Amino acid sequence: MTYEEAKQFLEDCNQYAGEYTLEPLKEMLKRLENPQDKLSFVHIAGTNGKGSVLAWVSTVLKEAGYRVGRYISPTIFSYRERIQVNGQFISREALVRLTERIRAAGKQMLWEGLAHPTMFEAETALAFLYFAEQGCDLVVLECGMGGRLDATNVIQNTLAAVLASVSMDHIGILGDTLSEIAENKAGIIKPGCTVVTMKQEPEAERVIQQKAKQCGCKVVTADPGRVVNRRRGLFRQYFDYGERDGVEISLSGEYQFANAALALEVIDALKAKGYRIAEEAVRKGLKETVWPGRFTVIAEEPYVIADGAHNRDAAEKLAETIRNYLRGKRLIYIMGVLADKEYDAVIEKTVRYASEIITVMTPDNVRALPAEELARAVAAHNPHVQAAESIWSAVGRAYELAGKDDVILAFGSLSYLGELIATVRERKQKNRCGENRYHE
Repeated sequence: MTYEEAKQFLEDCNQYAGEYTLEPLKEMLKRLENPQDKLSFVHIAGTNGKGSVLAWVSTVLKEAGYRVGRYISPTIFSYRERIQVNGQFISREALVRLTERIRAAGKQMLWEGLAHPTMFEAETALAFLYFAEQGCDLVVLECGMGGRLDATNVIQNTLAAVLASVSMDHIGILGDTLSEIAENKAGIIKPGCTVVTMKQEPEAERVIQQKAKQCGCKVVTADPGRVVNRRRGLFRQYFDYGERDGVEISLSGEYQFANAALALEVIDALKAKGYRIAEEAVRKGLKETVWPGRFTVIAEEPYVIADGAHNRDAAEKLAETIRNYLRGKRLIYIMGVLADKEYDAVIEKTVRYASEIITVMTPDNVRALPAEELARAVAAHNPHVQAAESIWSAVGRAYELAGKDDVILAFGSLSYLGELIATVRERKQKNRCGENRYHE
């Protein structure tokens, strides 16, 4: 099996999608000797902020001297990005070798007439195999969708069940009300773990507290209202929280103050469980964490900023960030979304701030909304919109429209931001080469 064949096999596992149940994955893991039972987890669910909290917590733990696995989705730059140990992507060799074990187990299950795991479930099994093989001290695990029936929820050794901001998302799949969605996400809470939650809307808060009480779990709440003395910036930010003064983070955006507070509460919960995490490691880990695609500056003159705001709650937070960070700036948007998201709400919350808007279709995704259809939806709120036939074309048009003091803001689905960032970097490199030739 080659690397490309391994990826194709995993993708082909989506043909086995059916009822939402964890039984096929549990059966496969049993045949793989339950590698997840050899690991301890920080398990993160929520609508927005999961990835940033995962990045901070895993980086701090690494700085504290632990061997840390992290499992993320979606990825931005590389397929192998989803499975990492101490920030290093799984190797092609390891991915192929472990996929062969998964294929063999799945083939036997099919022969016995059993249901086969889906792609995400097979990838989750692969991650557990790799983390166990690598001897990880802890694994920071991000739910793919929801919580209760998410593939990651086959684990038992949960140290901290973390609930980032919970809002309306995947409506009809996770539930039709905020309470139902919160109940699904709170399904990651296990007896004996510490529940660390963002301060939620009251109906979500009640559900989380009730589930924690049923499982006999202590609840710790991160309160954004206790984040004071905020000093905002596009590259560095500072704040005080609780007993900590002058905390420095390199992730920008208004919403990152609350996410950083949640990460700090997770770290303190792990310390209370006996993990040795020096304050120096906490400070250094928070400062040095990098997490692309979250209001990230990827170019200057003009600034180009990439952000993964793709649902109502994230769009509200992005709008707040625009008001606080980009006030008075002329904005050119690049937007790309998935058809099954609340893109009308994203449009309504954000497009009023833009002078020009360029829409794109996210590539290689069957759920992508065509650029022309997105442009029509945007035009109902802002007529200064045009559809681009490709991401390369969209970036070129944005640069044509933007002066050096303007801002190009690309947002929507994370699934297209990797290509967009690569396109901007390639453009910068070509321009730099052209300048060098000119000067020669």
